[in-house]
Amino acid sequence: MKHAILFCTLLISFFSFGQNNAQSDVLPKIGTINGIVIDQSLNQPIPYATVTIKSNQVVIQGSITKEDGSFQLSNIGQGTYTLEVQFIGYQTYHKTFDITAKNPKVDIGTISLAENITELEGVDVVAERSTIEQKIDRKVINVGKDLTTQGASASDIMNNLPSVNVDQQTGELSMRGNSNVRVMVDGKLSNVPVAQLLKQIPSTSIKQIELITNPSAKYNPEGMSGIINIILRKNAMNGFNGNLSLGLAYQDEAKFNSAIDLNYRSGKFNFYGSYGNTIRKGANGGKIERFDDPGSTEFNENQLQLLDFLDNSKSHLYKLGVDYYINEKNTVSVFTNQNLYDGKFDGQTDIINMDPSVSDMKQVFIQKSNNHNEQYNFDYKRDFEKDGHNIEFEIDYSNYENNEDADFRFLGTSSQPDYLDFVDTKRQQTVANLDYVNPLSETAKVELGLEYRTYETDVDYSSTGFSFNEQGDLIPTPDTDFIYAMDIYSAYATFSQSFEKWSYQVGARMEDVGVTADTNTVRSFTDDYLQIYPSAFVTYSLSEKNQFQLSFSRRVDRPGLGQVNPIREWSTPKISSYGNDELLPQFTNSYELNYTRRLEHGSLTFGLYYRTIEDEINQVLYVDRIDLTKQILTFDNFDNTNAYGFEISSNYKPLSWWNINASVDMYTQTQRGLTEILRPSDNDLSVDDIITQEVEVDNVAFNARLNNNFTITKNLSLSLFGFYRGENESLQLTSEPMYFVNTGARYSFAGGKGSFSLNFNDVFNTMKFSFEGERPYKQNGSFHWESRTIYAGLTYRFGGGKNRRVDRKSRESNTKQSSGGFM
Repeated sequence: MKHAILFCTLLISFFSFGQNNAQSDVLPKIGTINGIVIDQSLNQPIPYATVTIKSNQVVIQGSITKEDGSFQLSNIGQGTYTLEVQFIGYQTYHKTFDITAKNPKVDIGTISLAENITELEGVDVVAERSTIEQKIDRKVINVGKDLTTQGASASDIMNNLPSVNVDQQTGELSMRGNSNVRVMVDGKLSNVPVAQLLKQIPSTSIKQIELITNPSAKYNPEGMSGIINIILRKNAMNGFNGNLSLGLAYQDEAKFNSAIDLNYRSGKFNFYGSYGNTIRKGANGGKIERFDDPGSTEFNENQLQLLDFLDNSKSHLYKLGVDYYINEKNTVSVFTNQNLYDGKFDGQTDIINMDPSVSDMKQVFIQKSNNHNEQYNFDYKRDFEKDGHNIEFEIDYSNYENNEDADFRFLGTSSQPDYLDFVDTKRQQTVANLDYVNPLSETAKVELGLEYRTYETDVDYSSTGFSFNEQGDLIPTPDTDFIYAMDIYSAYATFSQSFEKWSYQVGARMEDVGVTADTNTVRSFTDDYLQIYPSAFVTYSLSEKNQFQLSFSRRVDRPGLGQVNPIREWSTPKISSYGNDELLPQFTNSYELNYTRRLEHGSLTFGLYYRTIEDEINQVLYVDRIDLTKQILTFDNFDNTNAYGFEISSNYKPLSWWNINASVDMYTQTQRGLTEILRPSDNDLSVDDIITQEVEVDNVAFNARLNNNFTITKNLSLSLFGFYRGENESLQLTSEPMYFVNTGARYSFAGGKGSFSLNFNDVFNTMKFSFEGERPYKQNGSFHWESRTIYAGLTYRFGGGKNRRVDRKSRESNTKQSSGGFM
């Protein structure tokens, strides 16, 4: 089914450009025209098709079809007009009709649109070029072959998306400059850590990526920056169909990915399955220079750290499912996802001291981890007699288990003993939803829903190392068992309505949340809170080519496991990272204003946003009280702050053989944090020499992306992609600007069923992360990775059934056109 949508009964009348028929200027506009648009082959409604009426090629009025394919235009003056119906992948329909005093109402009846086979081969299967659609509440990136050739995994192509950045060292994902973003796969939150999840998903398995920056009340309210939803390919075509893809990237190490998607549909059943894998090695490294005398303008070199890492991993992603169409009113669907991961991470840090009286040090770090995430989903939908009137129940269960062994070795003259760390993580999550939709009229709809979510994470840590206790004695590192659990009960109500040029929706979601944290069976933290998350959208269509939208939503960032886990997450000879189990959630009020302009050869979207943030979560850097030469990185809550920015994106075709996707974004945010440093002293250092500094940083950042696609022949196309990221300032570091240029070629064969791609990424070898910092000490450095890769890819599709998508809700995934209301 078409999913619960943000503006479901959207019926927009476009501004009249003028009428050439003189009669219509003086006679009352009494005419109406209505009809239903369906797929000619499948005999099913086509929602959101564009319907316009013209007089002498001038657009008089316009609208889009509703979920049941119906449309109605009113207030039409007397005269002769042409009706035009368009929808992507179908041939345009034209019909002439008359509005007269004797016949003011025209019922066109059923309009059957025929498939545009040429267009379907380029869009409905895997498009040669990616397209960006500005929907009511999101940007939808339809992933074409130009994006899948950027790299082997989802992580490799994320930097090519508007407003999205991936830290190539940590894998941290951010949107609009903020890492508080939730990542979903097919509308479901995954138990797999985001950085690892993005590396597990083959790029060729991705159909669409949705950037939802201001979600409505129907959505899970987590994520200050919004939601990134990755939609995987799923066939539901009659008969047997499939798609096979292979890819290989190489610079210093090989990175291989492959995927196969299969489906078989016959009668009341649709069976589908997919398998994808990523086998990769990734080398990266860098250097960090530390300087003494922070107040000096001349650097007196103190220490040089050389870092070298190799990531070696294998991941497998399986999906199996079946849709059972009991009858026209009842549908049952089940599926399972299975993620398997096996990885090894080797690291070496050489610390070279410029002071000959201080010994050099070398740390070797070897980490092995393997995990398995299993997901099971059941969905039942019941349609009632009235079109669009339905109730749906969905339950989703996932279980994640990860085993990690880390070996720390110290070479040279270091007195630090070698040790082993063992971390076992188990995480379970269950989500149950009940959703009800009732169209009150042709222009209004109400939606109600209930949700129950529960998850629990159990982290078991043991070590062969030693630690200092509070008395300063060296003791064996104690074992730690940390359990973090959360139960969430939610209810939402939404109401949406449209009239003439205006559409609006209001909504609210109420959540009752209970949080517990236990360390070694001792309750270390509890939190219970009740919150209401309102949302509102207002859309005004000035004309067929101009649309404005104003939106508001309230969101929450609940602390992640890495932010609350008191067990050491990572460690170097100079700094260790821990979580804070007393961390509170931060709340965000988000405001957005968007303008979309349709051009003759494309479109332009401009957006402004502003956020107010309560109880901001950010990093703090403390001096280790047990060893004053080391530091501890953790998290805490701070005072309220704000952020704002703008985005501009465009899809333009200046020539028949040249297509451009471009975007620029700028954002600014005030960040607050704490850092501790040691006061210079001629005597032995003590805790009395610790100085606490409150830090405030106003960061302004700018990003730009430009993607060009050139059609050389029917089967050959070229691409040229450029990226620029401006200077970024955080609490600890200021990163320098960086940029890269990618180029590639794609050749189609076998009548468009197959394609071969060749890509050369980072042509000028400019992609690296360089930085300098003053806190907690003066330093600069740079990191590099395998960005200058050559990628070769092959795809081939087989089978030949008609496209017949299952009408099933994938919660929080496909485009929602309505939501709102008050609870």
